[in-house]
Amino acid sequence: MTLKLYNSLSKKKEDLKPLKNKIKMYSCGPTVYDNPHIGNFRSFVFFDLLKKYLNFLNFDVQHVMNVTDIDDKIINKCCGKIKNLELMTKKYFESFKNDANKLKIDLPNQVPFATDHIDEMINLIEKLILKGHAYKTEDGSVFFKIDSFKNYGMLSKIDFSQLSKTDRIKNDEYDKNSINDFALWKSRKVNDGDIFWNSPWGNGRPGWHIECSAMSLKYLGAQFDIHCGGIDLLFPHHENEIAQSVCATNKTFAKLWVHCEHLLINGSKMSKSLNNFYTLNDIIKKGYNVNTIRFFLISSSYSHKIDLNDVNLNSSNSALKRIQDFYNRIFELSKGDVEIDDNKIMNTQLIVDFKIAMNDNLNMSKALSVIFNYIKKINIKLDKKQMTYKESILTLAALNKIDEVLGVIRSSEIKLSKNDKKLIEERNLARKNKNWDRADEIRLFFKKKGIDIDDSEAGIIIK
Repeated sequence: MTLKLYNSLSKKKEDLKPLKNKIKMYSCGPTVYDNPHIGNFRSFVFFDLLKKYLNFLNFDVQHVMNVTDIDDKIINKCCGKIKNLELMTKKYFESFKNDANKLKIDLPNQVPFATDHIDEMINLIEKLILKGHAYKTEDGSVFFKIDSFKNYGMLSKIDFSQLSKTDRIKNDEYDKNSINDFALWKSRKVNDGDIFWNSPWGNGRPGWHIECSAMSLKYLGAQFDIHCGGIDLLFPHHENEIAQSVCATNKTFAKLWVHCEHLLINGSKMSKSLNNFYTLNDIIKKGYNVNTIRFFLISSSYSHKIDLNDVNLNSSNSALKRIQDFYNRIFELSKGDVEIDDNKIMNTQLIVDFKIAMNDNLNMSKALSVIFNYIKKINIKLDKKQMTYKESILTLAALNKIDEVLGVIRSSEIKLSKNDKKLIEERNLARKNKNWDRADEIRLFFKKKGIDIDDSEAGIIIK
């Protein structure tokens, strides 16, 4: 069984065939000018899911994700002060890391910041100028010459006859109905204040697109296996990455381009510019725990849009509860014992069927169907007390293996305060005295904190 992924470059599913023993993977990271919204995390959770599944298949993965800490939005927000820039980008990167940790995202091996790689960008721009793919303007800016790369548009398959063309464009983000020479280096302007770097062309800063080319080249080399990103980056950002990188190195750059679709809010794309976004904490405050939110983000195909609303979140919560309740049932029977040979685990029917589904372009709908069908079958055995202790151990081990990919079945470690513990004791006493209203009130208090309290024959289960 070979993993097939949809390649945005060829517009078809392709077998993953690593260039070398290690899979090299690059994904576009956060722009740290504000707190990330849940729409951003749709992509970041997908990158994490893909990497975890590659690890599940025993691939050694080198994952690199950049951090954009210099662009138009960032300069505008910090009012041209380098000290403000450093403080602001550090603050929002910490915010990103905290939310990523809550969502059980394993950060990549390398997370390079753009401002730490200015020299690499300058060197890359110099190569492009030398080869005739870039040119300097009178104000000291440098632009990539699109006409010099005959394969420009190979990723987006855009129809150039339908697009307008001007000489050049300097903004980091621009009209996707235009085809323009784009900025590699932007000369210093008055509004930039003291945010600038020295270069052979004068003071200024890099354009947005050159960042990823320079950092992927440094850490992964001229060719690597997988480039991930949100679908909104396909054009112009990823198209420009290809042009810069191929022209500079004469290599093919990334083999597979894998793009994650938008998360919608009431049918519209979630965006800070549209002021219709939620942060992770906003969703948690509505009463949903982080496992439910992660499950919602991964439970549909990454190539399909998903709509964030209470109906879909509640549906995800119910589906996940069914899986977790089953897991807890197996855990109690097996007493948590998972001392079992790994080969035996990987050859269970549950794992085999899960792999078949996931190898089809990470088909989560099929994979979840496999899990739910298995739950239905085994619950019947459990109800009839026909499941042996040894069978429960193997089942628990298989579920743990699957959760190494999904990251939602086993609850996160919960740290309870002294007050939390007192409330749980109070709830136990309330239940003993049949004070159901107080018991439910305390249970709801914990639910709003993202902690579920369930009652079982063995006592309460906190997750």
